[in-house]
Order: sequence, then structure tokens, then C-alpha cells
Amino acid sequence: MTTKMNTSIPHLQGAQTVDLGQAIPRKNSETDGQVEWVSELWESPTGVARTGIWQASPGSFRGARVDALEVCYIISGSATIVSDDGQETRVEPGSLFALPIGWTGTWHVHSTIRKAYVGVTEA
Repeated sequence: MTTKMNTSIPHLQGAQTVDLGQAIPRKNSETDGQVEWVSELWESPTGVARTGIWQASPGSFRGARVDALEVCYIISGSATIVSDDGQETRVEPGSLFALPIGWTGTWHVHSTIRKAYVGVTEA
């Protein structure tokens, strides 16, 4: 018996303004009251890949990519990302970047930031 994989195209119109639902406290925040929103658009059947929209209010938080690569595209807002090796990267609308497996650092969100992301877990 052959099982057909779902090949429909996940589509989100208006990624800049779509309602992301309820805000939740940002884990690892170094700023009191910092919140985030996450709206997952798609996850692979095996859970190896996922994509969606994420947003965070101003403040600072620690981040780590322990077992997954994340590719990010900034839709709105701005931040400076400081890697633990000292590299500083300013991101703003139109920025496209990757956080490789093993990356650790701190995000300093200057204005509410919204990104589209694709995460891929190492197999």
C-alpha cells in the first residue's frame, strides 16, 4: 500500500500584519515584561523542518541553536544580535540570515521585531 504525502502549499497572506494570537512571556529574557508571539505555519511529518512567523517586543534575551539551523527573514522591527564569539549583527526589515547549529548569543530587540523563520533539525 502506498501512502500519498500531503503536498499542498502552506500559504500565509499578509505576513507583515497577520494576527499572531496571544503574547506569552519570553523565555530567557533579560528584560522584565518582554513577550513574544509564535504562529507556526507548517511542520514536516517527521518534525525535522518547520516554518512560521515569530515576533518579540523590545528587550534582550539569550538564544541558542542547539540542534537546529534557523534561517530568518526580518519582516519588521530591528535588533542587534551579539554572538558569544563577539560578532555583532544588526538586523532590520529585509535582512536574511542564518543561525547555524551550535550558535549562542543575545538578541537586543530595539523595536518590536517580526521574522519569518525556517528551522531544520540535524538528522
